[in-house]
Amino acid sequence: MHHPIASPGLPFTDTVHAWVPHGHFVIEGAPGGPVAGLRFAAKDVFDVAGHPTGAGNPAWLASHPVPTRHSALVQQLLDAGATLCGKVISDELAYSIHGHNLHYGMPLNSAAPERIPGGSSSGSVAAVAARLVDFALGTDTGGSTRVPASYCGVWGLRTTHGLVSREGLVPLHDSFDTATWFAHDAGTFERVARALLPATPFAAVRAVVLQDAAAEADAEVAALLPRVGEVLARILPQGAGAATAAQGSSLEDWRRHYVAWGAHEAWQAHGAWIAANAPGFEDAIAGRWQAASEVTAEAAGAARAAGQAARAQVRALVGNGTVLIVPSAASVAPLRSAGGTEIDAIRARTLRICCIAGLAGLPQVSLPLATAGGLPTGVSLIGPAGSDLALVRLAVQVWQALQDGRL
Repeated sequence: MHHPIASPGLPFTDTVHAWVPHGHFVIEGAPGGPVAGLRFAAKDVFDVAGHPTGAGNPAWLASHPVPTRHSALVQQLLDAGATLCGKVISDELAYSIHGHNLHYGMPLNSAAPERIPGGSSSGSVAAVAARLVDFALGTDTGGSTRVPASYCGVWGLRTTHGLVSREGLVPLHDSFDTATWFAHDAGTFERVARALLPATPFAAVRAVVLQDAAAEADAEVAALLPRVGEVLARILPQGAGAATAAQGSSLEDWRRHYVAWGAHEAWQAHGAWIAANAPGFEDAIAGRWQAASEVTAEAAGAARAAGQAARAQVRALVGNGTVLIVPSAASVAPLRSAGGTEIDAIRARTLRICCIAGLAGLPQVSLPLATAGGLPTGVSLIGPAGSDLALVRLAVQVWQALQDGRL
């Protein structure tokens, strides 16, 4: 059971166990600016000058110097007027989509308290879902924003790979890492998007439900995809249809390519540090690092080549003004009491969906919806590279139509 933690250094009480012990501080934003008056938290993989970066692991915290400059994205937001309210929990080195941290605990999913928040941006999503901050910075490599956004019923996006600066950010898989944010309401989500994203000439003309992605999701989640498709069919000039992402292959093959390619990069980034420091990872994450250490350069090269072929297929699908409709995750948030076997199976199905935009380096916006049973879940729109801002605006338009019942 979570009890509110006294939060000296913060302008509120951390009722959801989202903040790290070394993350209780406030840095005021510049006066004026496009996001003036908004409060945000940063996932503890973003550098903040004068405050240590923990990356979800005490050994990392102890073995890295305190940053002397803000990460580029934190600086950009402060300059734009937002106030930083500390740092929040990340799953260890961001290598999980579950939301449990052996060292710092699991933040509370206030939208479904008996269920996990998802990760690795667990503190970010929990802080936003509880409305303690207006928005929060996260990251998304394999699903670390899209999945928790879905589980907690908030807005989230994966940005186009390379579009938003990752300077001053702890890496995981360099080819897939993206800087992201969550927001509780559509207005704030779009306001932050306007402040952080470049203008884009993209205009959607057609929507396509990816049937192989839908097939990975539980029925209660997949049932929402046609509803989103119906709204887009009315909004867009060429309507909506259906397609398959992994033509001539399978999403399971794509997931394997993503895992091997990414794991090899992760070991190149952190293997020496892990060998030198023997950090105490939780079992599931320790297993991932062990597997990463065993991926040969040859296997990684083969995975990269296959992944690049998948990337070309997906990028062809979003050509000519097409947006793709997919589940944000394969299921609603699992129960906190769920066993490892169940969690592993859900993770695999969810990664099969999430690797589509991941391999392709494309933006994906998760709309906060609910199942027929009232549990939070997400449906996502994927667009062409660089279409992020237009995709956010389209997602908000679709969501508003669903709320208004304009089906």
